[in-house]
Amino acid sequence: MSERISAPRAKGHVEDSAALDDDATLHAMGYPRKLTRRFQAFDNFAISFTIINIISGIFSSFGFGMNAGGPRILVFGWIGVSVMVLFIGVAMAEVASAYPTSGALYFSAGKLAKRHKGAWSWYTGWLNFVGQVGGTAATGYAAATFIQAFIALQWHSYEPTAQQTVMITALIIVLQGLANTYTVQLVALLNRISVWWLLIGLLVIVSTLIVMPDDHQSASFVTHFVNNTGFTNGLYGGMLGLLVTSWTFTGFDGSFHMSEETVRATVNAPKGITRAIGYSAITGLILMLALVYSIHDYAQVASSSAPPVQILIDGLGMGTAKAILLIVIGAMLFCGLANLTSNTRQIFAFSRDGAMPGSRWWHSVSPRTRTPVKAVWLAVACSLALVVPGWWSHTAFTAIVSVNVVGLFLAYAVPIFLRLRLGDEFQPGPWNLGRWSKVIGWVAVIWILASSVLFMLPQVSPITGDTFNYASIALAVVLIIATVWWFATARRRFQGPISYGRPDEVAAMDLI
Repeated sequence: MSERISAPRAKGHVEDSAALDDDATLHAMGYPRKLTRRFQAFDNFAISFTIINIISGIFSSFGFGMNAGGPRILVFGWIGVSVMVLFIGVAMAEVASAYPTSGALYFSAGKLAKRHKGAWSWYTGWLNFVGQVGGTAATGYAAATFIQAFIALQWHSYEPTAQQTVMITALIIVLQGLANTYTVQLVALLNRISVWWLLIGLLVIVSTLIVMPDDHQSASFVTHFVNNTGFTNGLYGGMLGLLVTSWTFTGFDGSFHMSEETVRATVNAPKGITRAIGYSAITGLILMLALVYSIHDYAQVASSSAPPVQILIDGLGMGTAKAILLIVIGAMLFCGLANLTSNTRQIFAFSRDGAMPGSRWWHSVSPRTRTPVKAVWLAVACSLALVVPGWWSHTAFTAIVSVNVVGLFLAYAVPIFLRLRLGDEFQPGPWNLGRWSKVIGWVAVIWILASSVLFMLPQVSPITGDTFNYASIALAVVLIIATVWWFATARRRFQGPISYGRPDEVAAMDLI
């Protein structure tokens, strides 16, 4: 049954009784319905919660934090950065409520810009695209690394190589592409399972770390500071440790990208973003504390190839550690699956507006599965292309995927900034921040700019070809390519999000 959109209030809450007609909202933005709305509120939340994936994020970056600030930064840095990310999330959620489309960030940037709409939309879209492709590649690579760590524990004669890691990564991404090829219901089901996998897995990991080790660190250990970065300035070393939390909290725009497949999207998409961040912040802090207090020999753990795995082995024994490692690997696989789903929807929307080569291919929807199958395999192909340099050099691979975090957060900043610049002309959706919108928005933008600079600074001293932080170079390459492409051809054919006609005209184009 169709419902009517109630007028948004100027206060930061949602009218629970508001009747929201999703199709009418989409038609008003100039798009026909081509995707099936099967995502309920929990499904929308699940996509971002799974992409953030505190188990995957913390286990992947914990070792870096042990050497860049230690327990003090791992714990209190997690709390502080989580608050900053929540500011970003609620600011994005307000925009998502106003523009609930698969285009998400680039679409809202084009609509919120006063001038040069096409350029704002273009750069936001390409930063988002590259960031998401990098995220899929990086998550698959992390899963492949942990899979090989498990194999090495099980069979001591096994020695991981870069080539094996790349091949396992490729297999993982292809399998995730197959899962995304089928129905929306399958993806929604897998994301529901992933939430419970994460929560139950978290409970298992934390409880075993509390109960099984013979001893734990004292309560004051949480204030212990370590700077093994090679830089003499402790403040700088500690600031680098903040990246652990930032690395973890990426991809929550997934709820925004799934808007066109979400019921009551003007409310459920914003809720999905904010709840995913909030629950991840709390559960992540619990996991972080469990790992920190279970460290036995700090120097030995910090210098090991996989510090969290060493913590598990020291405190739980080899058998239990291997079982826990399977939980971690499962979390990483679910994370990559959700990331690819979000990536696919961004490609679908971006090509729908003619912003990608071969756009007519990538925004087509399979009549059988009602999913953008071709966009799925473009996302798979691009992610595989980023993985290939890892065959020869881990440093080259790291340089490419490092733009994942910087690209995504800069893409998050653009629509928030443009919404602030628009001021009172901005027409909020049912979910909005009211009078707190500007304060929260500016805090979000400032933090994104500061953390993006931090991501591009040197992270290890002495600085060599292997330790140099290539994130700035990777970002510069992306921006240069986008700029050359824009001035060469794109500015003449891409003017930002397009409209397919009046609401009544696009309604007639809906796929039933």
